[in-house]
Amino acid sequence: MKTVNKSTVELIDSMGNDLTVVNAARVSFDKQSEYRTIGVQEEYDVDSRLISHYPIEVLKEEDEKLIKYLARHNHWSPFAHTGITLRVSAPIFVARQLVKHQVGGVWNEVSRRYVDDEPVFYFPKVWRKRADNVKQGSSNEQADVGNGPKLTIDSVLALYENLLKTGVAPEQARMILPQNMVTSWYWTGSLMFFHRVFRQRTDSHAQVETQEVALQIGNICAKLFPVSWKALGEKQ
Repeated sequence: MKTVNKSTVELIDSMGNDLTVVNAARVSFDKQSEYRTIGVQEEYDVDSRLISHYPIEVLKEEDEKLIKYLARHNHWSPFAHTGITLRVSAPIFVARQLVKHQVGGVWNEVSRRYVDDEPVFYFPKVWRKRADNVKQGSSNEQADVGNGPKLTIDSVLALYENLLKTGVAPEQARMILPQNMVTSWYWTGSLMFFHRVFRQRTDSHAQVETQEVALQIGNICAKLFPVSWKALGEKQ
């Protein structure tokens, strides 16, 4: 049985940068800004020969201030003139929480109507006990579940494989697979879209396993759009 104990988020593609956000706002006045150059980055090979050089460019101070202003006053549309495509692999119970974020995002997922290879199953590093004071969520106290979960999945996996061997269509055989099966999807949206996902799914009330995915998304977005991502976070 193939197992994992964490979800993964991979950057597939992106469009735009902090300057895109700036110029999407400045177009209202028919203006356009540019990066300012603060130096040159040089790269050398093992023999100390220069193999490439390119300018080090940063936002102008007034453009950084503009981004902060846009975020602080909830002028969200300039942040939406960007694009980020991710590939996320996570257990079904996490995916079904995240897919609720529909407005502004596009989602294409692996389909077990077509795929019948051996599934991968997610098992947490620790099992948490139920919280006493909330309707949903969990406590920090660990539960001892023994080998029960893995023995159950072993049995389910054997049944799934047997159904396929007897000729049952994958689209029906899949119905017995559990929620800890890992699924994978392409997820595309703007910077604004993913910040909304990040903000809601890193809230203390969000499920820990879903928070872990949201934090990975945040790390990727912060590298792609450092000024904008910071400003959006500060305005909360």
